[in-house]
Amino acid sequence: MARFTFRLATLLRLRESERDQRRAELAQAYHADDILRQQDEDLERERIGLLAISREAAGPGTVDIDRLIQTQRYELLLKTHQQQLRRQREAVAAEIGRRRETLVRANREVRILENLREKQAQRHREEEGRRETKRLDEVATQRVGREEMP
Repeated sequence: MARFTFRLATLLRLRESERDQRRAELAQAYHADDILRQQDEDLERERIGLLAISREAAGPGTVDIDRLIQTQRYELLLKTHQQQLRRQREAVAAEIGRRRETLVRANREVRILENLREKQAQRHREEEGRRETKRLDEVATQRVGREEMP
């Protein structure tokens, strides 16, 4: 029985390699988004803590105006930084979308070649089955012919 060889095996390996690269790129984009999200959460916690300090400084008794001004300035700095992080996350989200679409296309190209390989392998098995049946028929015919000869 002849062994099946897929003539486009090299192309399939290249497409699989490209798909794996696209997966890695998408994972990197998700990782970048996770880092930005964590930084945003850290800034939000710091801002909330700063608000508590600001309330304490503005509480009853003597008011420490310098401390209040410093906390307000720092809060504005934190808000600005948070806005920058959110803009970066929006850009990363758009990049994630592009990379996801690229991965979907790469997956589709691999599936097309895999389906083609499977169809060709099935045809090869069927053809080999037909050849084997034909060979067995010929052997049986020869045997019957020999047995009929006196």
